[in-house]
Amino acid sequence: MAPAVHTPESGEVASRSLAQPVIEVWGLRKSYGSTLAVKDVSFEVEDGEIFGILGPNGAGKTTIVECISGLRRPDGGTISVLGLDPQRDRAALRECVGVQLQEGTLRWQLTVAETVNLFASFYPRPADTSELIEMLGLGSKRNTYYRRLSGGQKQRLSIALALVGNPQIAILDELTTGLDPQARRDTWRLIETVRDRGITILLVTHFMDEAERLCNRVAVVDSGRVVALDTPVGLAERAGGGNHMRFRPSKPFDDRVLTVLAGVDRVEHEGPRVVASGTGELFNPVVHALNAVGVEALEVQLESATLEDAFLRLVEPSPKGHEEVTTP
Repeated sequence: MAPAVHTPESGEVASRSLAQPVIEVWGLRKSYGSTLAVKDVSFEVEDGEIFGILGPNGAGKTTIVECISGLRRPDGGTISVLGLDPQRDRAALRECVGVQLQEGTLRWQLTVAETVNLFASFYPRPADTSELIEMLGLGSKRNTYYRRLSGGQKQRLSIALALVGNPQIAILDELTTGLDPQARRDTWRLIETVRDRGITILLVTHFMDEAERLCNRVAVVDSGRVVALDTPVGLAERAGGGNHMRFRPSKPFDDRVLTVLAGVDRVEHEGPRVVASGTGELFNPVVHALNAVGVEALEVQLESATLEDAFLRLVEPSPKGHEEVTTP
């Protein structure tokens, strides 16, 4: 499969209008007892993109991808993955979808090479295991036992096991949880390398910076529902409150000096600092308006809306801090 073409400016998949969805989810529902964990979830994933499912713990993210991968049976709705039904066509699906495994499913007494070769034996046309180990930076660890690997190396091995069957789609669930900052960034680069090999990636995460860095599009999930779906930039622009200019005024002034400006939506006070928020370029009009009334803007900070801004506006905090619902 040829790699998708990406533009460096936006990270968007080129010629999206020509791409066909490789994953289609419509009206997905899943309950555990009396708890409705996933409520009428619908979205499509296009060929060659990194599609993020973003949400807090307990939002239903893992349940959604487990239904897509065939590991759980949904209670309602339809799922198509490369034209296959995850329940009816489970054997065929395993050959074209790779799933990142959790640490507890791996044998601690096996080496890296033994683990990868074992999983390769499950597939009719596996990848070259030696090449895969080298590509993922584990060449020097091929004879190291799993229990002796660092957290980042274990995650590299998880990616290797998701790719060893030569899949068209890789599902990666909370891949960088627990990793130090350098290991997280190393893992991000690996994910981008996998994407550039033409593999579509479904990435589950609760990290804003991860989704912002990697994903072409993001579905924000809260309490089992998709509450927003767009590019990270699009979500930030729609729900993040635009741009912000923080400054300390040299003396008090009437907020109406700024609220009458066309590009300023609101003015807020954070102790001695003032925050002017709005759209477009704020610095010049705000500075000129303040100068006109004899006020100088000191210690200026300019900020653009981020995915985190959007996320905090979209997702209601849970007072109980509930965890992901799982079956016994």
